[in-house]
Amino acid sequence: MDHNSFSELTPDIVRLAALAEREDIIDTELFTKYDVKRGLRDLNGKGVLAGLTHISDVRATEIIDGVSHPAHGQLFYRGYNVKDLVDGFTNDNRFGFEEITYLLLFSKLPNEQELASFTRMLAGYRSLPTSFVRDIIMKAPSSDMMNTLARSVLTLYSYDDRADDVSMPNVLRQCLQLISLFPLLSIYGYQAYCHYHDGKSLFIHKPDPDLSTAENILHILRPDSSYTPLEAKLLDIALVLHMEHGGGNNSSFTTHVVTSSLTDTYSVIAAAIGSLKGPRHGGANIKVVQMFEEMKLRVKDWTDEEEVTEYLKKLLHKEAFDHAGLIYGVGHAIYSKSDPRAVIFKSFVEKLSVEKGLEKEFALYSLVEKLAPKLIAEERQMYKGVSINVDFYSGFVYHMLGLPMELYTPIFAIARMSGWAAHRMEELANNGKIIRPAYKPIGEDKAYIDIHQR
Repeated sequence: MDHNSFSELTPDIVRLAALAEREDIIDTELFTKYDVKRGLRDLNGKGVLAGLTHISDVRATEIIDGVSHPAHGQLFYRGYNVKDLVDGFTNDNRFGFEEITYLLLFSKLPNEQELASFTRMLAGYRSLPTSFVRDIIMKAPSSDMMNTLARSVLTLYSYDDRADDVSMPNVLRQCLQLISLFPLLSIYGYQAYCHYHDGKSLFIHKPDPDLSTAENILHILRPDSSYTPLEAKLLDIALVLHMEHGGGNNSSFTTHVVTSSLTDTYSVIAAAIGSLKGPRHGGANIKVVQMFEEMKLRVKDWTDEEEVTEYLKKLLHKEAFDHAGLIYGVGHAIYSKSDPRAVIFKSFVEKLSVEKGLEKEFALYSLVEKLAPKLIAEERQMYKGVSINVDFYSGFVYHMLGLPMELYTPIFAIARMSGWAAHRMEELANNGKIIRPAYKPIGEDKAYIDIHQR
């Protein structure tokens, strides 16, 4: 079977798919009748309580006189406000990813000696098995780096003599290795694709054990391995802000669900990657950048509020960009008045825009941040407030850093691997039941019909 026939949608496939879709549609009124929380959320966006966790807390409401009200969002890692954590390591002019990974895994902030030892441990794991790059990453490179990452993770199973051992020491070892290897798997996969499909030069830089995770990402990605201190620091902050977001987000919940079956670490993380790949989860920042690129072409005066407002209205009316009726980067399933990650990020983003000479672009982002929530509230039925989310600025940051768009979601995965590791270990530590929610069947019983009488 050649490539074209493998991918072909024949008339029979199209016809049968239409049949399957028609038979699978469920009357939306039945979800209300049986009190089914679609997406495991109610109308106000509150999630169905499915578990307990020590790892992080996402707060978006406050109780006043016994009634819940929207509030400015707060995010806590192991009880520490993320804003305080970011302020702590940035004020000391340190990188934070390794330190906050330690916090997520072990529920305590490391002292200087513990952090140095942990950082050396991660650096020691930042090495792929012999010939892995040649035999695996270079073979049949995919145009989608998340698929490449998932394939590489699953293949690492074959190199692990203790792959199915779910004891805590072994799982910790596997998780630390994956945390260290994700940048290599993602970037080498991208370099291989660019070489074989686009004819570009192939750069495979070895990681530097003396560099932080953020520095190594820029070091192994860029042909000349150069970067400014501000670039590395901002990427590091982006990693910290993306590394964890409660147990209820789709990929972390996937981690709990698949872990509860007691399968191996590689299968669990590959499933989490598959979840994060989806445009409703990890791919949103790409849409933000693409939306702004079209906006910059269609809006003549980026400082004109009326002209920008008209374009945003066209987005909502499905008359611009991808005709989806969405202003990407605005709104969140949990946060209403503000996303703390976007608030923390913004001041650092402005500094980088100055270094890159992109102040006008930053001003346009700020203007959309001001206008979009008001427009959405005017035109849509809202059950809670709306504000920009972390994707709104993260895509702009990656754009300013010159990161290829193909790596935007893998960068998210590199960060979130630390959170997935913490959730996998928490699920195993509690030795809970296999996660198996209920689905109510609504079809009618049918009598069997002989094939000659159908």
